[in-house]
Amino acid sequence: MTASTDRRSLFKLGLAGAAATLAAPQIMTRAASAQQAAAPLASDAFSRFTLGDFEITVVNDGARTVPEPQSIFGTDQSAETVGALLEDNFLPAERMQLGFAPTAVRTGSEVVLFDTGNGEGGREGGVGRTRERLAGAGIAPEDVTLVVLTHFHPDHIGGMTEGGEPAFPNARYAAGRAEYDFWLDAARAGTPAENGHQLAKQTVEPFAEAMTFVEDGGTVLPGITAMAAFGHTPGHMIFMLESGGRPLLLTADTANHFVLSLQRPDWEVRFDMDKAAAAATRKRVFDMVAAERMPFIGYHMPFPAAGYIETLDTGYRFVPESYQFDL
Repeated sequence: MTASTDRRSLFKLGLAGAAATLAAPQIMTRAASAQQAAAPLASDAFSRFTLGDFEITVVNDGARTVPEPQSIFGTDQSAETVGALLEDNFLPAERMQLGFAPTAVRTGSEVVLFDTGNGEGGREGGVGRTRERLAGAGIAPEDVTLVVLTHFHPDHIGGMTEGGEPAFPNARYAAGRAEYDFWLDAARAGTPAENGHQLAKQTVEPFAEAMTFVEDGGTVLPGITAMAAFGHTPGHMIFMLESGGRPLLLTADTANHFVLSLQRPDWEVRFDMDKAAAAATRKRVFDMVAAERMPFIGYHMPFPAAGYIETLDTGYRFVPESYQFDL
């Protein structure tokens, strides 16, 4: 990881004094007894398992039900074709549910949170519950030492602040250099990406002094490696975790639906900014996941969002995890 060299003016919300605190790493100090007293290890709020010496907590930020799946997935297909695939998989053709699953990793010396969920702006819609549910899993906001952003869409960066203050007050931050440079570039003004540019200026740029940048193949922390997975956004990143010889891939938004994105990886998705590149990335990433029989966590897979991939003639089948991580 390379430290940012171009520093921005921080927080019009009165957070300038927080920069020094954010830049300093903090070791989690919650007592082991408090961890033991946390909520049950799996619920509809979070799911927990171990990966070697890492403890993985997948958080349910909430879910949204949306109409007309074809307006998002398979936009280059007919509504009938998309509906038929859903019905073949025992899903309704006229509506769908989209979930959001940030992931926290205790490495032993750090607590790393990958993405922050929808945040307080999504709560009226039933999402934005990451901070609350992390606390229920025994991870207080102050415990998080590093926030890693896979990309800058609202459902990933919306939880950076809470009530105008840093949501994770002791955290440093990491993001892909290409992602940061794209969304914070003033050239986005007046383009279809302008709203995203303004959101990034509000929610990400204030943390510039506490942020480092990762490139393809870069080490975030020992056992955490960044991988470029461009297409969904210009700098979309995924992350390989490895501990005790066991791998786990955090695929972020490489696939946004367990049927429509995986069984038909070539279908166009409205939220993919470069649709051809996103489709190529889906196939590259999930070919690897399938060939290596590697578990993965997908940000929008059905909660608890972890599973495996089997190849099909037309794409892939999502195989949810069951008890593999408990043995």
